[in-house]
Amino acid sequence: MDKTNLDDYLANLGISEGDEAPNVVEAALGAAAPGGEALSPLVVFEQFMQGVVEHLGRDLTLSVRDTGEALEAEIGGERAGKLAGREGRTLAAIEVLAYAVLAKHAGRSDVRVRVDAGGFKRRQADNLGKLAERLALQVAKSGEAHELQPMPPAERRVIHVALKDHALVTTESVGEGAGRHLVIRPRTGDPR
Repeated sequence: MDKTNLDDYLANLGISEGDEAPNVVEAALGAAAPGGEALSPLVVFEQFMQGVVEHLGRDLTLSVRDTGEALEAEIGGERAGKLAGREGRTLAAIEVLAYAVLAKHAGRSDVRVRVDAGGFKRRQADNLGKLAERLALQVAKSGEAHELQPMPPAERRVIHVALKDHALVTTESVGEGAGRHLVIRPRTGDPR
């Protein structure tokens, strides 16, 4: 989108270039910990997600937890499923923002976060697990490797985990960047 189109779009929304942008993150987090100390990742994540949910609508609910492996947020409510966006892109964008907020306000960039809305990611993971099993059987039967289409890291991970202990196949991520994809291969040598 060029600057002219962006200006027109913003003008239609009643926003001019001189308007001050609302800082949702700062409003959600409030003041930092006393003495400039970093806040705990769970506190930062929960406050950030509460701010996001408040700006999205009153009829939404939020549940946040630390699984030990990741910080997870589940947005619930009647309209929650629509928040996922096309192919989960809105949830992915919220996760990217959450990483940035954690890095800035908790001093942590190594914390894994997962945001789901209306069970979208849970259903997606179930479907990917079923796909992985079907493809594993095909690969085992044919003896030929199968390359999947490029997919985001979280989706590749679901398939890796689903097949990690499979006796007949192995998985490998190949490629770089947006072209990174999974290959399911017949297991050679001593099966597990």
